[in-house]
Amino acid sequence: MFKIDVPNSEQDFADYFHFRWKMLREPWKAPIGSEKDEYEQVSQHRMIRNPDGEVIAVGRVHMNSAEEAQVRHIAVAKKYQGKGLAKMLLASLESVARSEGAVRMVTNSTELSIPFFKSTGFEIDSANSNELGEQHRQQMVKKLSDPNAITLHPKWCKLLQKTWRDTIPISEQMGIKLHQYTGRTLETKASLNKNINLHGTMFAGSIFSLATLTGWGMIFLQLKEKGLAGEIVLGDGNIHYHKPITMQPKAVCNLESLKGKFDPLSKNKKCSFNLSVAILDGDNPVAEFSGVFWVLPEKVE
Repeated sequence: MFKIDVPNSEQDFADYFHFRWKMLREPWKAPIGSEKDEYEQVSQHRMIRNPDGEVIAVGRVHMNSAEEAQVRHIAVAKKYQGKGLAKMLLASLESVARSEGAVRMVTNSTELSIPFFKSTGFEIDSANSNELGEQHRQQMVKKLSDPNAITLHPKWCKLLQKTWRDTIPISEQMGIKLHQYTGRTLETKASLNKNINLHGTMFAGSIFSLATLTGWGMIFLQLKEKGLAGEIVLGDGNIHYHKPITMQPKAVCNLESLKGKFDPLSKNKKCSFNLSVAILDGDNPVAEFSGVFWVLPEKVE
């Protein structure tokens, strides 16, 4: 029985990188150290050890953008090939990519590994191929979808995501994405790697921003539901932190928490709303946000 491990200690990483070098770089007579690149600190690493504690498989994933994850450096010791370990690693890395909000995964595959990636749902992207040393590599891509996610009014949800990106560009740099909208619940996620502090947890300011945008987004979608339009601004916001976020930042706003009336807006008057947003680390509640938002009538020119 094999299990996926996350390298944490200095020794874990020393074993992990040595195995990567031995499998992927030594055959090409590359020196020790060439197995690392500039993405190591912002990547998620996984490995498998045998019962004797020896590393026998490794893999890595990092985010190229808020929507795209890249898988690299999957390797399995020859003695253990054919036992499904590579697929175990890839499934674990794909889970990480989904939790980071990726909608697609890419990999630069060698000719020998193309069949493996095809068997796991990747397709060749003929528009992107390149040469790496003596190995001809072909970019492959796999579209990701969450079978449990419910996206009511997808056009509105895409417009909300675009509005965040266009008017608050840093939201994309933070990896903040709308995960699902049911009509009564809005759930968003953010990338931990893009908001991590020196303690290995999420910046408090990033958590506040995630909560604020989630509340803002709920009002945006409710305006669409009611056929209204207006400028949404934050009037006041408070957040109580209970635990740090160390894994999967998530925010949830339920319609039941929204207090206020939209009627004044239809009469070209401003209106205010109180709402709350729950902040979670995966499924564990870690903070609560309460905010006051104002919706101002659109200016008529």
